[in-house]
Amino acid sequence: MEMIIRRFAGTFILLSLLLAHYHSVDWLWVTAFVGFNLLQSAFTNFCPLEIILRKLGVGGSCCAGKEPAMSCCEK
Repeated sequence: MEMIIRRFAGTFILLSLLLAHYHSVDWLWVTAFVGFNLLQSAFTNFCPLEIILRKLGVGGSCCAGKEPAMSCCEK
């Protein structure tokens, strides 16, 4: 889940910087929003994107739905 959130945040930051450079400086507000969410989640452990992703079923355990005897996570 952490890797997905980091990729999502990094993509949005770079995309908004490109849009700010080539289109409008107002796109920097997206960069500020993503940065603020990353900063506040470091202190509060509350991440809106994580809640959204979990509701969409993303980021489950690799063993979800498998029997306990199976060791699909260990290699």
